[in-house]
Amino acid sequence: MKIAMIGQKGIPSRAGGIEIHVEEISKRLVYLGYEVEVYCRRGYCDKEFSDNKYQGITVKYTPYIKSKHLDSITHTFTSTIRALFSNCDIFHYHALGPSTMAFIPRLFGKKVVCTVHGLDWQRGKWGKFASKYLKFGEYATAKFSHKTINVSKNLVKYYREKYNLETSYIPNGVERPDLVKPLIIKEKYNLGKDDYILFLARLVPEKGIHYLIDAFNRIKTEKKLVIAGGASHSEGYESELRKMAKENKNIIFTGFVKELELAELYSNAYFYVLPSDIEGLPISLLEAMSYGNCCLVSDIAENTDVIGSIGYSFKKANVDDLEKKLNMLLENKSKVLKVRDLAAQYILNKYNWDQISINTKHIYMEIMGTKKKITDKWRLGNDGKRHTIN
Repeated sequence: MKIAMIGQKGIPSRAGGIEIHVEEISKRLVYLGYEVEVYCRRGYCDKEFSDNKYQGITVKYTPYIKSKHLDSITHTFTSTIRALFSNCDIFHYHALGPSTMAFIPRLFGKKVVCTVHGLDWQRGKWGKFASKYLKFGEYATAKFSHKTINVSKNLVKYYREKYNLETSYIPNGVERPDLVKPLIIKEKYNLGKDDYILFLARLVPEKGIHYLIDAFNRIKTEKKLVIAGGASHSEGYESELRKMAKENKNIIFTGFVKELELAELYSNAYFYVLPSDIEGLPISLLEAMSYGNCCLVSDIAENTDVIGSIGYSFKKANVDDLEKKLNMLLENKSKVLKVRDLAAQYILNKYNWDQISINTKHIYMEIMGTKKKITDKWRLGNDGKRHTIN
């Protein structure tokens, strides 16, 4: 059976959570016996492959018009057409915008799955027309697909109430990382263990970074605030953030980070903050917890469902409450250490890529009319091989 993954910018890439999600489930689906084609945009991938193969996945580059509003939809269209000529059996669309094209493979009798990673029309970077188009994408995920997957329980509830539709809950996942010492970040930013509070995600308005800078500017502390991440068609917002922080020498913008520098930032933070107004299921939060970080998050359901009782929250968009909670954790290291001891194992048990991939396989089997088979418990090892768990 051949699967087409459409909607992501590309793999391997840390451009966003969708790219990580697609890469992790695709390489596992290959080990589960599927042919997987991932459709990519040149320029967004961390590397390209001359033989178009990456960990058993077929990587295909299709053309697109590079602009804020046409980038995704033109790439989705060309990818859909190419996947039709490639005789893919299942077209798996990711996100609302790309899902607007889901009717095309249906016209040709193909099976369609749509994964909703968040209600993108709510995001502040989009204008009126783009927001309306993304709302149509939401409709398409409910009406054009044979099966709709949501990455959060709150989204499952939303689709049940709005569309009277029972969708499948399959979240994002996370892998166990190696903790590393602060070498690169010591040289570049003079940061050591526990010297800083970390925000790490895209610099877009819905992430609430402006609340965090506002609250941090009110606090007296020797610790730094590290804001790690790049803009995503949101350069104006990034400029506003830098203006808010220009008088505070303890606020550091790193830009986009990856690989060892990324690992060092996660490994050595005092605690991690995610002050979002909107989320699907934030992979950066899963990653922060997998490194054993204490996390402080806004109290939206998508965040609090992740941390459970292993972490702290503040009232969404409430700078006063955020300031209060930041001070509490800065003044009470015991509260931070208590969560650190529990966070990693808790999140690794709760959000497991191997099980997520098996659940995705069962969706494919269901829409293809194939009976589910008992699957051996297994994991994908660091050596890239499949290992049976006794």
